[in-house]
Amino acid sequence: MLRYLIIIANLCLLSACVDRSITEITPEALKVGTPATVFAATTRARDMDGSYGAKRAEALRYLEMTVSIPPSHTPGDLNFSYANPNPNKQFVVADVTEFSGPQDLTARLRGVDDVVIFVHGYNATQTETAFRAAQLSHDIGIPGTTLIYSWPSQARGTGYAYDLDSMLFARDGLEHTIRLLKSMGVKRVILIAHSMGSALSMEMMRQAELREPGWSNRNLEGVILISPDLDVDLFRSQMNSIKNPPDPFVVMVSRKDKILNLSARLRGTADSKRLGNISSADALAEYPINVIDTTAFNSDAGSSHFVAATSPALLAILSSVRRVSNTFGPDRPGIDVLVPPSERNTDGATEIILTETGQAQVSTP
Repeated sequence: MLRYLIIIANLCLLSACVDRSITEITPEALKVGTPATVFAATTRARDMDGSYGAKRAEALRYLEMTVSIPPSHTPGDLNFSYANPNPNKQFVVADVTEFSGPQDLTARLRGVDDVVIFVHGYNATQTETAFRAAQLSHDIGIPGTTLIYSWPSQARGTGYAYDLDSMLFARDGLEHTIRLLKSMGVKRVILIAHSMGSALSMEMMRQAELREPGWSNRNLEGVILISPDLDVDLFRSQMNSIKNPPDPFVVMVSRKDKILNLSARLRGTADSKRLGNISSADALAEYPINVIDTTAFNSDAGSSHFVAATSPALLAILSSVRRVSNTFGPDRPGIDVLVPPSERNTDGATEIILTETGQAQVSTP
């Protein structure tokens, strides 16, 4: 237990060293970097200095951010600075436009068919989330429009309990954001969530289903949960409420996820696994989902808790899959190259273990 307390103390010290709420806007970065547009819907309150921090807002706000991706960027890397950023080597915010209301977002997205919503996890700022979404979209080559759902994380190592409450607080805002996108004519909404953001996404779908059975399948073209910080029993309960989940429904796991081991320890459930580091999909056998094991790529990943975004080798495979199968394209999102439809178990879980060579070992629990 002492080892985990030391880790927590180090996280607290690191988070206290810098003011992570600072966002330097550097328009001239676009002279050297590649621009990436990231829209945002946020339930963070706007502070007096104009930043969006940890306080909770009563209403959603919408923004458009332009992120400059440095020319030196390599897949999986996310290099940025909280002060005096170097656009030649770092991700930089080049511009921010704050919309007066949803009508401005509607005007900007008029004619857009595909929107990918990225939901961040615990201990994240709005700017960091925009950088990560831009990096992931760029490295995989996801077409369509990227929108982050930015909920009021305290962005501190000691803020886990606050973030849990904020995650639950933010459920209505995420549901409203999806409803807004569909009402403005967006044909396909894909939800990608990381860590605690997966818990938020599942809770949002569960509450929508209780009001309108079948809502998730009708409004979401696909769901991808990356390293979900979620109790397996809780996930099963949520899936029982959803009943007919969006297709595809993907859960990306890694058996070497150290952060999820710590999360389980903090909850007093060290002998059990979180959803994001399960060793097999047996407990999920009855659900029509795809469990993708990325453990083989842990060694070259910058983070064991975000292998899908920080492993150059895995990103190359995902990019190749996207190009070949048009994963997020006009037909429908899917994983047809990794797992042909003929090999999927439509009545229950399909477990896919990825190897370093890019091969997929497919089995049904």
